[in-house]
Amino acid sequence: MESLDLLWGGLEAAFTFENLLWACIGVLLGTFVGVLPGIGPAMTVALLLPVTYGLEPAQAFIMFAGIYYGAMYGGSTTSILLNTPGESSSVMTAIEGNKMAKRGRAAQALATAAIGSFIAGTIGTMLVVFLAPWLAEIAVEIGAPSYLAVTVLAMVLVTSVLGSSRLRGFIALFLGLTIGLVGLDLSTAQSRLSFGNPLLADRIDIVVVAVGVFALGEALWVAAHLRRKPLEISSVGGRPWLAGDDLRRSWGPWLRGTALGFPFGAVPAGGAETPTFLSYVTERKLAGADSEFGKGAIEGVAGPEAANNASAAGTFVPLLALGLPVTATASIMLAAFQSYGIEPGPQLMTDHSDLVWTLLASLLIGNTLLLLLNLPLAPLWAKLLRTPRPYLYAGILFFASLGAYAANLRAFDLMLLLVFGALGFMMRRFALPVLPLILGVILGPLMELKFREALSISDGEASGLVNEPLAVIVYVIVALAVAVPAVLSLVRRPQAADPDKEKELVS
Repeated sequence: MESLDLLWGGLEAAFTFENLLWACIGVLLGTFVGVLPGIGPAMTVALLLPVTYGLEPAQAFIMFAGIYYGAMYGGSTTSILLNTPGESSSVMTAIEGNKMAKRGRAAQALATAAIGSFIAGTIGTMLVVFLAPWLAEIAVEIGAPSYLAVTVLAMVLVTSVLGSSRLRGFIALFLGLTIGLVGLDLSTAQSRLSFGNPLLADRIDIVVVAVGVFALGEALWVAAHLRRKPLEISSVGGRPWLAGDDLRRSWGPWLRGTALGFPFGAVPAGGAETPTFLSYVTERKLAGADSEFGKGAIEGVAGPEAANNASAAGTFVPLLALGLPVTATASIMLAAFQSYGIEPGPQLMTDHSDLVWTLLASLLIGNTLLLLLNLPLAPLWAKLLRTPRPYLYAGILFFASLGAYAANLRAFDLMLLLVFGALGFMMRRFALPVLPLILGVILGPLMELKFREALSISDGEASGLVNEPLAVIVYVIVALAVAVPAVLSLVRRPQAADPDKEKELVS
């Protein structure tokens, strides 16, 4: 009940004309950028993060919530109309959504995605309201060894489940941890990896890293593979709303998708890829052999979209309560907190309670505005998709450069932007996942701090890293997360055929 009272206070703080205006601007900006081809929610948030710098913290996070949900909606729009998922979690939406669009039911596909996102986002946000304070109360009692173990767990789980190769994931994580070392040592004030450049002494701004790797890297990659033929865009025919039969077929997948998505977002499990896949498989099995799956089934859009948005809401639980981002978008949101000198973690709920509850309230407001504003504007977003890609990515390069410069007003950051843009391009070239790198940059300094704190408490004894029961349990989970997939891959690997046995069989 106390959480509801605090949420009501957050709603009162956010529900002013000025704040609602910032929320509307955030929703429209987020959708405007997120709906463009090849741009997912993480890239949208990274690109628009500097837009919030001139605002007060509460106003910035209200606008930021709108950007976040607007970008999520934009990703589903490109998946349905272009068959071009903005990120991996939208792949399942594209399978049936684009087939619906080709059958002339793009409006219904967009509607079930938007309404499903609203339902899942609202339920997910309410679960965050009740779970995040409870988890924060527990986290306050966690010592440095256990916090270090949880940080390692988040890194290992996120790195292990992304991409087709765990080796590539750990390479990306190592790159991120290395970037996080740049600057002055927090304990000895010794310069590390700064190459004698005083401008690197104060660490590299995470906004520059994120915008470079996401926005600039993506723009360079698309420019290198620019298709000369125009994109095939499905038209949005009819009103973007659902008839009675479509509603009857959608409400079950919405609720099941929400139930699948939220737990995967609330634990460090790598984001929404797994729950969206599980939701799609579940709905396909429940639909039976005579369903429209493979031809444009509305259940195949409703379930995965609900799972995707519920998972996105679930990421706020570890982000707010523990300071652990478990998705690329959550990593950029953590950077937004840090840009205001706010460190998410166990103390956030008490030290900045007004801001936290205003943020949670603004998530509900942004989610509602998303539904009210973007359903009627669906045909407009479809026309926006016809923007020629050279113009589109020229604009992205401009805003990326402007955002990197606005972070610290230093021309040196533009040079860093080019470096990280080239790094992002190479990571895409060699199929290295981006999230482990961003996670390493953000969590690396925190992990180092907790590591040193744990050793200082135990007078340098290594046993101080595992002198808490929770730390031991977490390290066991880490070991299992690394060992079990490796063992299973060895067991499932087909044994090489014996040449001698083959000769005997032939003879």
